[in-house]
Amino acid sequence: MNKAMLLPSLLLIALASGTAQDSKADHTSAHAKHSADADIQLLRQDIQSERKKIVAANLPLSSAEATKFWPVYDQYMGEMKKVNDERYALIKDYAQSYHTMTDAQAGDLMKRSLSLDSDSNQLRMKYIPEFEKVVSPKKTAMFFQIDKRIDLLLNLQIASEVPLVNP
Repeated sequence: MNKAMLLPSLLLIALASGTAQDSKADHTSAHAKHSADADIQLLRQDIQSERKKIVAANLPLSSAEATKFWPVYDQYMGEMKKVNDERYALIKDYAQSYHTMTDAQAGDLMKRSLSLDSDSNQLRMKYIPEFEKVVSPKKTAMFFQIDKRIDLLLNLQIASEVPLVNP
């Protein structure tokens, strides 16, 4: 994978998660929360742009394949955005309840997190045949390897920024 293109994505997610952590500092101003949310949305758009560049740089597609592949990719990422929106909401909920979290909240957050992992995998399974209609099974497998690696790197960065639950 092209490391030069991945670094900006990691930096962006670090900034995004750092901004999300700022909510733990009890920003009470609605303006500050709106500004942070707007900043995070811009960062997420930048990450998606970088993600597409990483896929393009690492997935060899002919012109004919690219013409068919990118619309399916955009549709897939549009659906994955919904899952990631829920993941972002989960992180916000975690940050808001971090200092006062009950056992019930911890259990709910854990179940929601695992459910989102399942949703991501189910979406990938749904799109395997869609991608195989436009590129070979090998290129489909390669795409999903790239996609999964990007997710793993982004999730590692997020995990390193989010503190563990206080027991």
